[in-house]
Amino acid sequence: MSEPTLYDRMGGHATFHRLVEVFYDGVAQDATLRAMYPEADLEPAKRRFEMFLEQYWGGPTTYSAERGHPRLRMRHMPFAVTPEQRDRWLTHIMAACDDVALEPELDHLLRDYLVRAAYSLVNTPGPEPEHPVR
Repeated sequence: MSEPTLYDRMGGHATFHRLVEVFYDGVAQDATLRAMYPEADLEPAKRRFEMFLEQYWGGPTTYSAERGHPRLRMRHMPFAVTPEQRDRWLTHIMAACDDVALEPELDHLLRDYLVRAAYSLVNTPGPEPEHPVR
């Protein structure tokens, strides 16, 4: 019998769906971040992010089947991502992590990945905030 994937250990679809819902509830209320989403409805962005996270953590490969390789940096290049926007994004995704309340080992893995990914997507210079969010 094979060992459960991180996706399974994290709670599968229900966890990632909740994570994305809570995250986008924050984005919808954040004028700076909301402006980065050109679609009037956030549902397509939610679905893409949910599929991406599920695939990354060992769940269904729907993201690649529908959209090809994730190419995270390439897909974000059309958008100016500043250190301030990165930190605002991190504020909302960390609140979502708090909400799903994973066991400590899994929580650490998820947060570490999200922080590293957020830092890697900054593509526009700007002042570094005095107190970066982690």
